[in-house]
Amino acid sequence: MTIYVDDVRHNFGRMKMCHMWSDHSEDELMQMADRIGVARKWIQRPPKASWVHFDISLGCKAKAIAYGAVLTDKYGPVVHTTGLRREWALKHGDLAMVLRCDTMLKNIERMRTDR
Repeated sequence: MTIYVDDVRHNFGRMKMCHMWSDHSEDELMQMADRIGVARKWIQRPPKASWVHFDISLGCKAKAIAYGAVLTDKYGPVVHTTGLRREWALKHGDLAMVLRCDTMLKNIERMRTDR
């Protein structure tokens, strides 16, 4: 399992924040939060958030990367949530949703290469 952090910078008061999430394991995400000093109570979950993640400061991001988190671009969360949606659609036989997800992932890959 992998922990990811993105390269966005959202303002939160005087801090700059980014996102940290795991590809599948919430336990692994919690372990990383513990290692970098982020309180577990700050986890964000649906329905209040689009996906399970933490908003973390840039200082915590640097710590997470030092502990092995993978840095991704601003599209990382969209790729992750689209992948989850695609897995759900496959499991439930929703082929139209699978195709929409595949199109979204191809479009993101195109945007990444056009930068």
